[in-house]
Amino acid sequence: MNPKKEPMSNPAFPRGAALTFLLCVLPAFVALARAEVAQSIKGAPASFTAECSSCHVAYAPSLTGQANWRGIMTGLDKHFGVDASLDSKTQHEISVWLLANAATSGRRAAASTDFRITRSDWFIRKHDEVSASVWKRASIKSASNCGACHSGAARGDFDEDSVRIPK
Repeated sequence: MNPKKEPMSNPAFPRGAALTFLLCVLPAFVALARAEVAQSIKGAPASFTAECSSCHVAYAPSLTGQANWRGIMTGLDKHFGVDASLDSKTQHEISVWLLANAATSGRRAAASTDFRITRSDWFIRKHDEVSASVWKRASIKSASNCGACHSGAARGDFDEDSVRIPK
């Protein structure tokens, strides 16, 4: 009688290693990415906070790449339908800081044709379960109103566990 043979295992990749990776290492990468966005708000010049949050949440520079920030900052006279022009000193100060802290790799760094963070591939993928009717609610108004659902948006905190979609 032949004894039952155990399936071969790879000693370099012990059983459970994949599960360990998924449960331990992957969350660390997610936490690191979240921390990067939150960290990018720290050290912002006062002009960034004052000017860029007067009409909307001041987006963390790491939410998009340098090409998009250049496009946004050079088109402030027609900033998504509004004249958001700044004096040259303030515009330069904010631009320098945004470019120094912009996303440099990955999906967030990709350039878009109209510079809108809310139309970037990564944003759409992250919000694919949100229907068009939700964005139109009076309590939200548009996809660019991050603070409506993300209470920590002003701090650069977009933790999915703290999302609360208003009625």
